[in-house]
Amino acid sequence: MSNPPTYTTSQGCPVSDAFATQRIAVDLKGAKYAPPTGPLLLQDFRLIDSLAHFDRERIPERVVHAKGAGAFGFFEVTDDITDICSAKFLNQIGKKTKILTRFSTVGGEKGSADSARDPRGFATKFYTEDGNLDLVYNNTPIFFIRDPTKFPHFIHTQKRNPATNLKDANMFWDYLTNNQESLHQVMYLFSNRGTPASYRKMNGYSGHAYKWYNAKGEWVYVQVHFIANQGVHNFTNEEAGKLAGEDPDFHTMDLYKAIERGDYPSWECYVQTMTLEESKKQPFSVFDLTKVWPHKEFPLRHFGRFTLNENAQNYFAEIEQAAFSPSHTVPGMEPSNDPVLQSRLFSYPDTHRHRLGTNYVSIPVNCPLKANTFAPHIRDGAMSVDGNYGGLPNYAGAYNCPVQYSTHPNSGKPSSSQLDETYTGEVVPFHWEVVDFDYYQPSQFWKVLGRTPGEQAALCHNVAVHVAAADEFIQDRVFEYFSKANPAIGEKIRKEVLVLSPRDDSPSRL
Repeated sequence: MSNPPTYTTSQGCPVSDAFATQRIAVDLKGAKYAPPTGPLLLQDFRLIDSLAHFDRERIPERVVHAKGAGAFGFFEVTDDITDICSAKFLNQIGKKTKILTRFSTVGGEKGSADSARDPRGFATKFYTEDGNLDLVYNNTPIFFIRDPTKFPHFIHTQKRNPATNLKDANMFWDYLTNNQESLHQVMYLFSNRGTPASYRKMNGYSGHAYKWYNAKGEWVYVQVHFIANQGVHNFTNEEAGKLAGEDPDFHTMDLYKAIERGDYPSWECYVQTMTLEESKKQPFSVFDLTKVWPHKEFPLRHFGRFTLNENAQNYFAEIEQAAFSPSHTVPGMEPSNDPVLQSRLFSYPDTHRHRLGTNYVSIPVNCPLKANTFAPHIRDGAMSVDGNYGGLPNYAGAYNCPVQYSTHPNSGKPSSSQLDETYTGEVVPFHWEVVDFDYYQPSQFWKVLGRTPGEQAALCHNVAVHVAAADEFIQDRVFEYFSKANPAIGEKIRKEVLVLSPRDDSPSRL
């Protein structure tokens, strides 16, 4: 650097020595090794400035999805889908939109291993002309729950025991076997798909049903699929465990180095659509997050491709501070009445306000890039650093601050669908009960695994290794739990568990 910058305090005051501190000079009468100084002075702002910031430079880690990596890139429209979606960023083939994608594990802490057996978050922020759109997905097409009140309970059982501060197999399997709608996701998780070999080599799925509507206000339910052009590759249980010890940040490094060398990962984007009338004919609820939509009945429709081609310049500023939420949406797209999705609409921005502050949207990575944001009543609060709307009134409809509102280009009506969505009735407590059909899709997934040699055996092995650490009565519940999908699964797991964790009456003891 030909003209190096002058080292300063945080306030811009030049510093003569970064490591010197102010002290009182003391005559130690010839002491050979003790420094000839007394106590530090509180007036030394350079020292206090440094230490005080150091004490505060960590923000709370995400309560889930704490460990992750990300990169920037672009989305390109490849096919016309304006008949089902009026979002402007999709209105022309070849149109490109800047994006940020963050991948993550779900249950582990920030320092946990990338290769852990865990679903992977797959969140993408689209910087569109109508504001930021966040598609906050996973690498699994289903999830463990369909009742949002269960989420904190479920996550607690996957984290640490309050007494031992250790991961606990009893807690883990106690919850799952008592909430058997989780079986579909658990089978997916304990197949080799539960340990992806790379963030670049896994798919992304919306999981929830969303609603997309066209310029006429006609809407359909949709599920979105991101299919990796690099193919899907997974580790075995033993490969993932070995890597966790040898290189716990492997996935983070793999993504960064691939982009750095110009090997840009990309995904094809597809959508499934279902009409309201079609949803009424299904043997499951379209709002059930534990179910997939059959591809034969609801085929994939291609609409775009996105590529990651730019690493973050500063991980903390651009990845750690990135804030995604399914409530960050644009005209043409809406949430459905999926109760877990509805709860996420509140929970995600709420955690951002806690973790990053009330003005988290002012952080550059979260700012809309193309849209002219105007919400003058949302202002003030900690870290308001964007001018805070100056002297404009802080309420809508001010006499000296005329505004315009968004409408459909054809109908001229307010920009939301609101069709076929009239509800009447009493407020009732609702808890989704398990029914026989909840075991149908897990049984079909077992058959899908059977198409690839070794995949069914891997599922049973992976479960057995984990559940062998649980108490015997929990193990018995696990055998019964998997048998609901197919009796062969429970029996295969039972046989291996009894080898790994023999009982007094087990064959391995005889």
